[in-house]
Amino acid sequence: MSEKTASETASGSPENAGAGASLIDGKAFAKNLRQRTADEVRAFHEKHGVTPGLAVVLVGNDPASEVYVRNKALETHRVGMRSFMHMLPETTSEASLLHLIERLNEDPEIHGILVQLPLPKHIDPFCVTNAIAPNKDVDGLGEVNAGRLMTGLPGIIPCTPLGCLMLLKSELGDLRGLNATVIGASNLVGKPMALLLLNEGCTVSICHIDTVDPAAMSRTADILVVATGKRGLVKKDWVKPGATVIDVGITRIPTEGGKTRLVGDVDFDEVAPIAGRITPVPGGVGPMTIACLLRNTLKAARMSVGDKACKESGDKNWLPY
Repeated sequence: MSEKTASETASGSPENAGAGASLIDGKAFAKNLRQRTADEVRAFHEKHGVTPGLAVVLVGNDPASEVYVRNKALETHRVGMRSFMHMLPETTSEASLLHLIERLNEDPEIHGILVQLPLPKHIDPFCVTNAIAPNKDVDGLGEVNAGRLMTGLPGIIPCTPLGCLMLLKSELGDLRGLNATVIGASNLVGKPMALLLLNEGCTVSICHIDTVDPAAMSRTADILVVATGKRGLVKKDWVKPGATVIDVGITRIPTEGGKTRLVGDVDFDEVAPIAGRITPVPGGVGPMTIACLLRNTLKAARMSVGDKACKESGDKNWLPY
């Protein structure tokens, strides 16, 4: 846990609310997780002679996605893994993309495959994610890994929900018996997050676009996870005093002088004085996503040499949750 509270951080940052909540330092947690991963990658290579390899596929030239993909490649190298980038034009056909995925599935040097979303409108994302071999699906979005999460079986867990769960367990320890509300029901975050919390023994509610009174449901939550993409949605009257708030949202907004800043789905200035713990934006959930992607890639490499290697590692990410 961060030693700082919201009132102790520098003015002008998203953490400058009046008083109250302790900040959950996702940036520091992710740094430690990447270091642990780097140490285990080194030990794994020494034992098995295998260097984990991650292939990232980007279709189109969206500037934000290009930056994100390059950051993934950089972090992959930093932990001692191999990075394989495939930058495809916007006009790439679905058939061509599926052919590339088939080749990557068969390549023994590739242990993880990630196709950057969103894809161009002429490509079906469900078809693409399900074309990735389940043991290389390091985003955990294919129907096999999604089904294994649903049934509580071991598998690869989507990166952002896994990162959120790691932060929650680091802060709160045993989550059994806590009321949790997830706002947002996407396949990427909301649904897997709810399943992970259910597997931890929480009583879980999910709010979505058709929920009649999401504020009322949110006020019952000891744990509130928000992943809607709607900036500033959650206000202080949505939050139970002392609750732990995980803000997954990230939106870039203009500021004075032609600059921009990042904000989340939670109105930080309003909510921080009410909450017990809260993730800032930036510096909360964001860094955990890439750190967990690297973790999943290492797990996929372990799976490639047999389940025993996974279990011997002591990596709890091998468990269903």
